[in-house]
Amino acid sequence: MALEGASPTLEDVARTAGVSRATVSRVINGIRNVDPVIQQTVRKAIADIGYVPNSAARSLVTRRTGSIALIVSGAGEDVSEDGGEDFGGDGDGDFAGDGDGNFRGDGDGDFAGDGDGGVGGGRSRCGDGGRGEVGHFGQVGGGDWGKGGDLGQVGGAAAAGRRIAYPGEGVDGRIGKGVGEGVGGSVGEGAGTGVGKGAGTGVGEGVGMGVGTGSGGSFFNDPFFGRVVAGVVGFLGRRGAHPTLMFAETDATRAQVVTYLRQGNADGAVLVSTHAADPLPALLVEARVPAVLFARPAQALPISYIDVDHRAGAKLAAGRLVALGRQHIATISGPLGVHASQERLAGFRDAMAAYGRPYIPSAEGGFTYDSGEVAMERLLAEYPELDGVFVANDLMAQGALYVLRHHGRRVPDDVAVIGFDDSSAATACRPPLTTVRHPVEDMAAEAARLLLNRIEQPDQPPTSVIFAPTLVVRRSA
Repeated sequence: MALEGASPTLEDVARTAGVSRATVSRVINGIRNVDPVIQQTVRKAIADIGYVPNSAARSLVTRRTGSIALIVSGAGEDVSEDGGEDFGGDGDGDFAGDGDGNFRGDGDGDFAGDGDGGVGGGRSRCGDGGRGEVGHFGQVGGGDWGKGGDLGQVGGAAAAGRRIAYPGEGVDGRIGKGVGEGVGGSVGEGAGTGVGKGAGTGVGEGVGMGVGTGSGGSFFNDPFFGRVVAGVVGFLGRRGAHPTLMFAETDATRAQVVTYLRQGNADGAVLVSTHAADPLPALLVEARVPAVLFARPAQALPISYIDVDHRAGAKLAAGRLVALGRQHIATISGPLGVHASQERLAGFRDAMAAYGRPYIPSAEGGFTYDSGEVAMERLLAEYPELDGVFVANDLMAQGALYVLRHHGRRVPDDVAVIGFDDSSAATACRPPLTTVRHPVEDMAAEAARLLLNRIEQPDQPPTSVIFAPTLVVRRSA
């Protein structure tokens, strides 16, 4: 039963449990040399009287903050060899980070802004001009993430930032208010001025400690990142740890991130690095910051990481296309400056060679919808006979499906299409996309688990966990 009057103290817990104040302190701070029976008695006393530990005082004892940094590094940089599409947005408040709550906006719910667009209020075009996909990071104007308004109406002109517009065909906005206008803006033009404005007054106000000052446009435009956040937040939340979202897109912001961590503002970091040349993994190792990398590092480093077997996933796609009897198979790769793109392309080519197909035409994309359109146009122009395509992620596959439809190619009758990720983009497509499942949420949760273990046992050697992909068969192949 909770004590009435003043808030319960450590002494009240000790008196209720029949132990010393020092013993209660050791139990609360997770010090291990306490008998399990006594630990249970102390925890029961805490629950009975309603004692709430003082986090500031606890931090002084444990030298821990209870905060974990989730860092996205390089998401605003163009990593494709042919220029591709710069991921940066044009908002003027993006990720400035002066809010006081982790992952909270100034609207009603997580990642919510107070404007029309929320953050990710709905995504357009799947392949048949159908209704837009729901938003990934918040409902329109407020509410918990995962909801969003429908978008996607015919227009007649390309939205700002789109690569291709077909006369008479509606091409709607990516994230914004395109309904009724037919031309929402690219990443926020229809939702304000850049992603930051659509989310209120700069996404940073909803991020808490958003150290990075770059736009991070692809973070809000790609469901992959939302799945990472969901996995990390879900795991940490059940363990009383608090995530802090940070962005590092330049040398200056990477230095800020390292300084922030070295000063003890977070206990460790889960790092999502988006290109092979990113120096941040090595900087964290050098700074001796507990960290886990989401994906295998491009260079050998003593750092723990989790990844999916990209080559095995590409092999699954190759086997499916061959089993369907496709004779003229091509692939759309991701940006070749990204290790995962290299692995998927190599795995697909190796698998096709094992099936007696030594040459596979390819076009490089940028892991974006628009780059999928451009790459598919290129392949159709150079190899009009193609009847099967493996696309290295689902967003590019969406763009590829739209181009195939425009050219009168039926999917899967004329061309079978397989993606990679099994994101919400795959189920939003028409026809629904056959894809290689990338278990991002499970991987993110595992990264958070490895990090907490690393924080508890800093002398343990680095470790790695590789997840097995699976093929999810839908109607596109």
